[in-house]
Amino acid sequence: MSPVLSVLDLVPVRTGQTSAQAVAASLALAGRADELGYRRYWFAEHHNMPAVASTTPPVLAAAAAARTQRIRVGSGGVMLPNHSPLVVAEQFAALEAVAPGRIDLGIGRAPGSDPVITQLLRMSGTTSDVDRFPDHIRDILSLTSAEGATVRLTGRPEGEDRYTVHATPAAVGSPELWLLGSSDYSAQLAAAFGLPYVFANHFSGEGLERALQLYRQSFRPSEHLDAPRTFLTANAVVAATAAEAEERMLPQARMMARLRGGRPLTALETVEQAATAEASDHLAAPLIDALRGRWFVGEAGETRARLASFAAQHGVEEIMISPVAGAYEGEPMASADGRAQTLELLAA
Repeated sequence: MSPVLSVLDLVPVRTGQTSAQAVAASLALAGRADELGYRRYWFAEHHNMPAVASTTPPVLAAAAAARTQRIRVGSGGVMLPNHSPLVVAEQFAALEAVAPGRIDLGIGRAPGSDPVITQLLRMSGTTSDVDRFPDHIRDILSLTSAEGATVRLTGRPEGEDRYTVHATPAAVGSPELWLLGSSDYSAQLAAAFGLPYVFANHFSGEGLERALQLYRQSFRPSEHLDAPRTFLTANAVVAATAAEAEERMLPQARMMARLRGGRPLTALETVEQAATAEASDHLAAPLIDALRGRWFVGEAGETRARLASFAAQHGVEEIMISPVAGAYEGEPMASADGRAQTLELLAA
């Protein structure tokens, strides 16, 4: 049985492309995913990376919600240590009012940034305390509920020191909250809170089986969820031929090689630039061999079969695709032809 498919978007930026063009390409891709019947479309949060324009998931989710009719939109995820829990609750409660019943709030504990950005956020005073991550999850759940959260203010007379706070004044629905992670911590926390959970398999894949086992075995039913609910993320490049898929994979693979090797980051190369550069410096050659086993790269039929097997192996009915196909020179800057092709072929 084929798994239900969703999309994770980092809003990639390629050589010569502006941020506006990259965002336009991603919003067009969200519209296409809606037409193709994908279940949800999430935007990641990363900062200070030349190849990634997805810095503000709620803004991008709002734009995607305005351009779609059916698909769920949201964050994959908001990196909570970078933000005030109240602000996150208000942003996503407002999104729920914009697109009722279609909003997902995926939350992660990692900063999603480099030390420079982390320091800038601390200087601005907007960041939350990572050690209080569980408390802040509880706060967001309460603030986005119809009942609101009760807060106590010190220095007030007893009986006058408790106030009810709502993320929006008259909420009739709440965004669906998911905990995200690539380690045991978020799996165990999601299980303890009775919340849905997603393992960031597209990022590494290490520890996948253990995280799912911990989540499922430790899960405690809650008012939010009565049984474990999870899906997996996966990088995919699908094309008309296996050769084209391999070519379109190379720019992202080389970017991953630079990231993991501590080399300076750049905008994504075009397919032609990546092929020319790889012929001389072999930046990604060892990495590509490792990625082939974890990424889903190839023609449509074979890749769909691999995805179905992957879903069955891990007992999930949904896979969130991160379409990482690169672009050939000459392809329009305000569209993502290779990424759209991946979604179209997988949905066929």
